[in-house]
Amino acid sequence: MTPAPFRVGVMQLTMEPLEEILEHARVMDEAGFDTIWLAEAYPWWRKHSMEARSSTAISPLVARETSRLAVGWGIISPYTRHPVQIAMEARVTQEAAGPGRFYLGLGVSKIFMRHAGIGEGAKPVAAMREAAQIIRGVLSGDAFDLEGKVFSAHVPALAADADAPRWDVPLYFAGTGPMMLKAAAQAGDGLLTASITTPAFVRYVRERIAETGRDPDSLDLGCTIVASIDEDRDRGRDGAREIAGMYLANKVQNIQGAADTLLELAGLSREEIVPIAEAMERGGRLAAKAAVTDAILDKCKPIAGTPEDCVAAIEEYRAAGCTHVMLELWGDDRAAQLRLFGERVLPHFR
Repeated sequence: MTPAPFRVGVMQLTMEPLEEILEHARVMDEAGFDTIWLAEAYPWWRKHSMEARSSTAISPLVARETSRLAVGWGIISPYTRHPVQIAMEARVTQEAAGPGRFYLGLGVSKIFMRHAGIGEGAKPVAAMREAAQIIRGVLSGDAFDLEGKVFSAHVPALAADADAPRWDVPLYFAGTGPMMLKAAAQAGDGLLTASITTPAFVRYVRERIAETGRDPDSLDLGCTIVASIDEDRDRGRDGAREIAGMYLANKVQNIQGAADTLLELAGLSREEIVPIAEAMERGGRLAAKAAVTDAILDKCKPIAGTPEDCVAAIEEYRAAGCTHVMLELWGDDRAAQLRLFGERVLPHFR
């Protein structure tokens, strides 16, 4: 199989105003980024005074507001929408974006499962495998029937003269644990990792993929990495400190088990990050940011600081085997940050 190309994109949180998201997408398009991944903000964000917006509703708008930027769902949970519904919504973005400009990311989302009361007896790996099978079946246009452990789908064939896109849509799995990584290797076109991904975790993921018999180079490995940039190094690390604080708090409060390997490979102990979660509960994301020391931020391996710092950090991720950097960009004036990335960082990877 052909090795995946190296790409740089942005993981855009959809808890921001629509026009702001569209503005960022237009800037990314002009600045030369490869992708924008739309991350749905589940109830944990609303708990901290930020509203959730639908990635599937926003994605066709982004596609029509841009000309070359590819749009990804990063991620959609099959527990929020039946896989047939996901396929229907995918058709809209597929049609709006055109060939090669849409990536469909699936993940069970431990946060959503927790808030929806989906726990004991759940089969998240089976849910992902079946969802992928159904979505591919529906989008292929062939007649499709499945009676699975989690989902059922019975869809008639699409008529040959029906007006619908016919090109393939790459399907990505979000995964951290070994069973989901195995499922991604066996059934996905790509894999999306969670925030606080480090080069050490990238190497761990590639080892798990290789254990399935699949060549890790054949799978597009998208790594979500906290990021910010400025000509001044301290200001350039400021936004990454804030987003790292939010996600470290999230891992303590919501997805403890799933985050264990991420945190262990980052060299982060529970004793280090519990105070960040407690600060988030008391005073929100700025309080959490203040609790992120330089030592903790360094362990998170951000792509942050000056343009030169960011180039060096991306090179480290590429050397570890990441093929698709997804910047979780935060901080003041993100449009200006995107332009600076485009002018001073992206040319090194073209």
